Formats: sequence, C-alpha cells, structure tokens
Amino acid sequence: MNTVNLNLVARRCMGWFGCLGLTAVLWGCAGSNTPKPTELAPNAALVSVNAAWTARLGDVAFPLDVKVVGSQVFVADSNGTVAAIDNATGADIWRTELGVKIAAGVGSDGRYAAVVSADNQLITLDAGKEIWRHKLGAATLTSPLVAGARVFTLSADRTLSAFDAATGRKLWQQPRTGDALVLAQSGVLMAVGNTLVTGLSGRLVGVSPVNGAVVWEVPVAVSRGTNDVERLVDLVAGVSRIDNDICVRAFQAAVGCVDAGKGRLLWVKNASGATGLHGNGTQVVGAESDGKLISWRRTDGERLWVSQSLKYRQLGTPVLLGNTLVVADGFGYVHFLKPEDGTALNRMATDGSAIKVAPVLAGQNVLVVTQRGAVFAFRRE
Repeated sequence: MNTVNLNLVARRCMGWFGCLGLTAVLWGCAGSNTPKPTELAPNAALVSVNAAWTARLGDVAFPLDVKVVGSQVFVADSNGTVAAIDNATGADIWRTELGVKIAAGVGSDGRYAAVVSADNQLITLDAGKEIWRHKLGAATLTSPLVAGARVFTLSADRTLSAFDAATGRKLWQQPRTGDALVLAQSGVLMAVGNTLVTGLSGRLVGVSPVNGAVVWEVPVAVSRGTNDVERLVDLVAGVSRIDNDICVRAFQAAVGCVDAGKGRLLWVKNASGATGLHGNGTQVVGAESDGKLISWRRTDGERLWVSQSLKYRQLGTPVLLGNTLVVADGFGYVHFLKPEDGTALNRMATDGSAIKVAPVLAGQNVLVVTQRGAVFAFRRE
C-alpha cells in the first residue's frame, strides 16, 4: 500500500474526528521512503507561453474546484474567501469573506456560487452576497454542483442532496449504503443532459435531478482485498466528457469510459492513479501515482503512449487543451507537453508551492492555483 492510498483514506464508521486521526497515523506509518523526483531537463521552450495575470488568495488546503462561467473565474481559499475574478484582467468582480473554513467548492452557474465549510455548512451566494446556509449531515469534500437553479451536494457518506438555489429549501435527499472507508478527496458530481451523474464507490451512477432516483448504474471497479484499506474503491474528481461519453478513474484500481446516455460500460483498464483524467475525441490522459503519464485510446482503452519524464513529481490531473497537454506538479511547475507523446514543449514556474488544482481552460488562458493561494493565468501564444 503506497503513501497516496494511506494519506487519502478516512474511516467513516469512526466519525470524522476519528478520520483525521487515522489519516495522521497512516502518514506516520508511511515513513520517508518517497522516491526522489525526476530531475527536470533544461526547459525546451519550443512554444511561447506567457503569464497573462496573477491574483492572490489565502492558502488552499482543500480540493478546490475552479469554476469558469463565461468571463468569470470562481475560486476560494481555506480561510473562507470566495471570489469571482475577471478572466481578462485578473481583477476581482467580487470577493466575499464567509468567516468560516472551507472544505469544498466552488460550484457555480455564473450567478449562484456554493461552497461547503469545514463544519459541514452548505453556503450559497448570489452575485457575491451570501443568501443562505444549510447544515449537512456529514463531511463534504466534493464541490457542490449548481445547475438548473438548484444546488446538489455529495457528502462523504455518499448522501446526495438537492436544494433550491434561491431559498435553500431542501428538495430531496437520498442516503446511500456506503463502505467502511472513503477517500478524503473530491468525487464525481456533474450534469449530463437531464441526468445527475455521480460516483458511488466504484460505480458511475445516473440519478434523476427531480427526486434522486437511480436511472442507471455502471461498475467501473469492484472492491477486492483482505481488509478495508485494500477494498477501498471510489471514483475521483476530474473526468473527461465528450457528449455522453464519460471517462473516469477509480482510485488506484482502473480507468474506464461509460456511455452516460445508455448507462453502458464502454471499456475499462487496470490503472494505479489517484487523480483524474482529461481527454479529447481521440485520447484520454491520466497520471499514475508514480508520475507516469499514460494516454489511452478513447474508443477502446488501448494504450497510445507512456511518458516517464515527470516521474515522482506528484502530478495532478492533466488537461488536454487543443494542441497542448498541460499538467502541474507538486513543486510549483506547470508543464506544457506534446499530446502526441508527452514530450516537453515548455515549462512555467509559479510560487514554488504545490499545485493541487488541475489546470483549467478559461478562454485563451490556462489557470492554475497553488497551495499558497496564488492564481496564475498562462497563455500560449
């Protein structure tokens, strides 16, 4: 069991204070035998990449989801700041201090923005003004989904809930039977047409947004092993969607693609990563836990290429942006690569702290947020 597995599990049956203790203990058991990161080659600088703007937040110690709607970029920090930033200039459109620690967010439809606090409060803002709070029944690490004038949440105990975005009135709640262990990272929660799509254990599940009833259910990975840690299986945030074709990663188990229109598994392959996937109509790309980048053919999951040039550099979810593959590492670098084989095109430094948020495309800009709360917008010329 490697350190990624150990650090990211939490025991729900012990309660959430117990979860934090378990995580700390497992970190201690992991020791200091982390492999040395691959040394970076001299920067190739084969394409021109420039910094368009930077903005500043407080530290980000939760699985931040940067939401881009039109020209607005929605971000938040751990200390309770939620902001909408103008993608053209990096200036604040609005910035609100909530006065509580944040554990998940941001979800937004361009008007409403929603986050979840560390004490399990779902907090919703309208154009930057807080309008309501609702206490959730369990810790929530997955960013709320704001769609159709509703706010949807997926809690760590796998309870799905829906609220009216304007009033906070609870519309429905569907508790699920969960596993003894869950991941302390963001899961899958998205809208595909008229279906709410979420990850429950190793299954991708289509749910009615009207009442939470299950429409279809597709297993991507199944539990196996002799103890709770080895049997842990969950779908992680960061999916590749082309129309109804949804490709996802099951934590340290598999990658696969599902037809969300028919609720049908297209293919699945063994894989051992802990971060999400991205892709286009041709390929799906992900980083394994040891830092290998792997590209799978989208139609059938066959491997197209493997790159080890960034091995052990704590890679996040890669993003395919046109003719460039972008991936950030745990040492503050953003790597621009050839999507055909993963070879280097350019590299940009940030503030030296880990980049935990997958690069996000915002118009012509590529956005990253560092652990120290710096927001960088890069532009390939």
